[in-house]
Amino acid sequence: MTQLLRILLTLTVCAGFGGCMTARESRTESDYSYSGNFRRYRTYNFMQSQGLVGDTSRLGQVLREAIHQRLQVQGYRESTKRPDLLVNYRVFEGAINLRGYNQEELERWVAEHEGDDESTPPESRQTYQPVRRLLTDGTLFVTLVDARSQRAIWNGYTSGVDVPDNARAEAVLRRSVRSIFDRYRILAKGYLLTPEAMDGGGH
Repeated sequence: MTQLLRILLTLTVCAGFGGCMTARESRTESDYSYSGNFRRYRTYNFMQSQGLVGDTSRLGQVLREAIHQRLQVQGYRESTKRPDLLVNYRVFEGAINLRGYNQEELERWVAEHEGDDESTPPESRQTYQPVRRLLTDGTLFVTLVDARSQRAIWNGYTSGVDVPDNARAEAVLRRSVRSIFDRYRILAKGYLLTPEAMDGGGH
């Protein structure tokens, strides 16, 4: 899937190179594609790949379960047959130099716009405003892919994810997932839920 990160991610992993980082930041951010049809998504499934997505360890399962729980709270149903969204996640251990985008909040954009598609005239399409972000060691990325177009439509990430080798590890990962999905407060198509109810997701 060579197009998955064409719009949303341009990463340079700078582990081991002190000069890559001029400052260290701990932050939670997200970027989205203007071609995402966020109003129509109902179902999801996890992408089949190596790494954490296929990790059968306890911590790998905790990440998967936390994402699963939050998506279900927002009305999405897990489906193995033609899901609308594919979910991928990954943890980078080194510091990261990331190109993101300066965008308004996703909820506001979805409420006021239709997604761009092939029929959208070039002069009417949304334009991306790149910004450079420097992230601390330990960054969890969650990417949502439109299964039909095979393109990434949303990417959320939180830095400073230092997973301790003790009983606190599960709490750290669940909190990280919750902070990421607090930037994707989009309900599944046809699902009604008060925003306050989502505050309990991921616990």
